[in-house]
Amino acid sequence: MNCIIIDDEATARAVVKQLCSKIPELDVVEEFDNAISAIKFLNQQTIDVIFLDIHMPGFSGVDFVQTLKDPPRVVMTTSDTDFAIAAYEYECIVDYLVKPITLARFEKSIEKIKSSSPKKAQAQVTSQQNSPEGEDLYINIDRRLIKLKLNEILVIEAKGDYIDVKTQKEEHRVHTTLKKIKEKLPEKLFLQIHRSYIINFTKIIDIEDNSVLIAKNVVPISRSNRPELMRRLNLL
Repeated sequence: MNCIIIDDEATARAVVKQLCSKIPELDVVEEFDNAISAIKFLNQQTIDVIFLDIHMPGFSGVDFVQTLKDPPRVVMTTSDTDFAIAAYEYECIVDYLVKPITLARFEKSIEKIKSSSPKKAQAQVTSQQNSPEGEDLYINIDRRLIKLKLNEILVIEAKGDYIDVKTQKEEHRVHTTLKKIKEKLPEKLFLQIHRSYIINFTKIIDIEDNSVLIAKNVVPISRSNRPELMRRLNLL
């Protein structure tokens, strides 16, 4: 079985790699100190098992699992027992190892992997069902209906009881909620990345740390929405 190791601590990766060397069936093909590099690798390679640390800066192991469209079997590794219940909410996670990991406990984990179904389990990522997709959106401003081209909308920001709809040329304030307008928008173009922001996914120029750049708009990414954004990116 081909496997990879993801852990931000070099010592922890070395320990898992050493344990893997004791199991003839396991072949460690790569190791990573961050989840983003691993996502890029998995976009091009198919593997059987991931040994994944939960606590990593910026992007946790659980966040990582949520980004995977077709995940292999995953064994979580951590020093914190508090995440055990949350980890088992995902069918692809077959075991949960608490550091320091002993060889005996590691061998039991390998047996669980062998006995689990080789069919890859889909991570639980929910999607919003939208109304029929069209090319235009009509907004009501001062009793006038203004037509906007969907592909020209850049960012929609919640402002109390109103939303600001921003395009390249203008900005409109509409008396409605972000939730209501989200129901009218096609998923292939739009994504909510923060409780106060929906963006046109196709207009992203740059992503840095916890924000995206769309035209001149710097939009924050919330922790809960980041996995879906990363899942939809076509990473190289």
